[in-house]
Amino acid sequence: MNYSHLARLTCDYGIIQFAPHGEPDINSGCTTDDNARALLVALNMEGSQREEYASLYCEALQKAWRRGEGWRNWWLPNRGYVTDLDSEDSQGRAFMACCFGAVSGLPGVSKACREMAADALSFIETLEFPRSNAYVLIGCTVLARELPEDDRRISGIIQRCVEQLTGLYQRYNSPGWRWFEDRMTYCNAILPHALFSYCGIKADKKVQGIARDSLMFLGDSLLAKGYFTPVGNRGWWTKGKKIPLFDQQPVEAGSMILACREAFRVTGQKDFQSMMEIIWEWYLGKNIHDLPLINSETGGCHDGLTPDGLNPNQGAEALVTMLLSNQLLHS
Repeated sequence: MNYSHLARLTCDYGIIQFAPHGEPDINSGCTTDDNARALLVALNMEGSQREEYASLYCEALQKAWRRGEGWRNWWLPNRGYVTDLDSEDSQGRAFMACCFGAVSGLPGVSKACREMAADALSFIETLEFPRSNAYVLIGCTVLARELPEDDRRISGIIQRCVEQLTGLYQRYNSPGWRWFEDRMTYCNAILPHALFSYCGIKADKKVQGIARDSLMFLGDSLLAKGYFTPVGNRGWWTKGKKIPLFDQQPVEAGSMILACREAFRVTGQKDFQSMMEIIWEWYLGKNIHDLPLINSETGGCHDGLTPDGLNPNQGAEALVTMLLSNQLLHS
């Protein structure tokens, strides 16, 4: 596994957001979103690197953390933390990462992450957006599975999140559209991923059926060309309309791979494993432009595919979602 670009992007405040043409731009700052994802990558490393990088990204989350209020999302040099990019999703991602950190077995990281996750339980119940609650649900299932003594505290949150997601599916699901909303936007696969995670701790045929049907619908739609074509961010995909082709972002491939891996873990169904492998090939060049997104010279990952080819930026989000996908696909 090549972590050279990760090392190049990492600073005292975590992982630098942008890297035009592979060169880190410290003026773009660091985000909690990216540091949370980077912590997951670090936790899946091996040897001394695991504790070194996990401690660094955990400290970055601690710096952004405000007790009882959550995490600030965007740090800029000479300005500190600003509120321009604060969102419910950043809270959900940070909470989920802390839950994985809490059960990591790394004493310093585990202690800090447990403290942040426990504090977050006081405000994550106010989150409203489906993706935010999907991250929360995944985090809570990790705690319930690995730290059963905390189950009473989190069981109510788990139930609320499951009810929200299944309720949305029942509302919007219709022939030819097995989904939770009337539009697909960003990190879509996190929704069925979260329900599969729940089914990993509680056998529930109804919930697992929703998770499977929605993920298969997403996979069938995005693999219709014989290779992965994620929902483009220029307009997103509205029910009844064509899927926009551009821009295609690595985070979408990563989100799908992680969801399929969780589905395979829970169900053992090999179609999810096959889907993972096909989607991974998108990074390697089996895509609409026949261009690899992984840069062999820098070890980075291009931010996506545009109508004209590769996005020249090799930023944090693209890199850490690619690395995490690679780690989990081959673990």
